[in-house]
Amino acid sequence: MRLSRIIMALTVGLAVVAVPTAAGAAQPQPTPSTTTDPTQPPPYTPQPPALVVSQPTIFLGETVVLTGTGFGPTETVDIAVTVAPLAAPAAGQAPARRSDGSTVAMAPVAFQASAPVNFTAFTNAQGRFSKNYKPSVTGLLTFTATGRESGRVASTELRVLPKRQPLPVTGDSLGTPMKLGGGLVAAGAVMLLLTLAWRRRQRFGGTAN
Repeated sequence: MRLSRIIMALTVGLAVVAVPTAAGAAQPQPTPSTTTDPTQPPPYTPQPPALVVSQPTIFLGETVVLTGTGFGPTETVDIAVTVAPLAAPAAGQAPARRSDGSTVAMAPVAFQASAPVNFTAFTNAQGRFSKNYKPSVTGLLTFTATGRESGRVASTELRVLPKRQPLPVTGDSLGTPMKLGGGLVAAGAVMLLLTLAWRRRQRFGGTAN
């Protein structure tokens, strides 16, 4: 009798221990994910460096904007300037056209020995810079920009023509102002005579009364 009780107690104990194990085994296990992690974007490839001027042809005394892109972020860019004489146009060649649509004659310009001064610019976080530039000489100017840290190089050209000369005054252009001035003088003389006549009339009229 005592042996049967011992066997029964062991059986109940084993059953109690086995219930949680069976319950845990019955729970669905998470299936491994079949999707992979998203691929990383390719590394950023910087754009090639470029250097442009706001106007390709200007007159001496005017200012252009020099813009550089594709350089290193927040770096110093050295800009070297060289000058060469403008080439005379070939026979039948059309005159140069400015950005505003007007045309300019490409007359040959004597070379000037005094070279322009080099200068520097500083890029922003996107590797871009803008610099105002006022040429001091005429000719074909070549700008070469070089980034100190990145070593990137870009260049552009600018044609600088002599200052525009005022139009000469001809006989035809003087005719109209002289005619207009003569008419004004004649009108003034007539008004003066009328004023004197009116004053004389008032004077004699006042004496008679």
